[in-house]
Amino acid sequence: MGARGDADALLVHDRGGEDKFVADDFGIDRRDVVYNDFVIVGPRSDPARIRGLTNVRQALSQIAGTAAPFASRGDDSGTNRRELRLWKAVGITLNPHSGWYHELGPGMGATLNSAAAMNAYTLTDRGTWLNFKNGQGLEILTEVDPDLFNLYSSILINPAKWPNVKFGDAKIWHEWLTTKPGLDAIESYRINGEETFAAV
Repeated sequence: MGARGDADALLVHDRGGEDKFVADDFGIDRRDVVYNDFVIVGPRSDPARIRGLTNVRQALSQIAGTAAPFASRGDDSGTNRRELRLWKAVGITLNPHSGWYHELGPGMGATLNSAAAMNAYTLTDRGTWLNFKNGQGLEILTEVDPDLFNLYSSILINPAKWPNVKFGDAKIWHEWLTTKPGLDAIESYRINGEETFAAV
């Protein structure tokens, strides 16, 4: 959307994609904003035995090794890109026809619903998980690994590339979001009493 000029500012979480976006002159003034983390959730029965692991690569290796169902967003989102990089890091070649790896295509909430229905594992950001009301048999099984760090940044769409963007309004948002008033508002947000984001 940003590359087409269909947005005025971005709040995103895929550093590699962000750097390319700015290098290609689609965006300017990229700033770190807040972070949370990713977690792997899965069925309580935990057929891959990843409960309590703090090494996401080991967890993914065990999921693949047992061919336990895994639900992927499959939508080229920041979360999906992180998931694919993690599979690549452990040397797993994914095949959507394997019977255990499922590329779904929808957003995170729909993917969590599908994972619950399929008794499958999935990767999600902690904030979405905390806000998910339909956990059914899913629970957090693997967490607290530096590879699961999830940084969000704000980028303005380059008005030299897309003169019709609302650059003035976007810059007001960008400045608020990346300075104390905006960061305080974000850090004050709680789900069931738990902080969902921390300022960088």
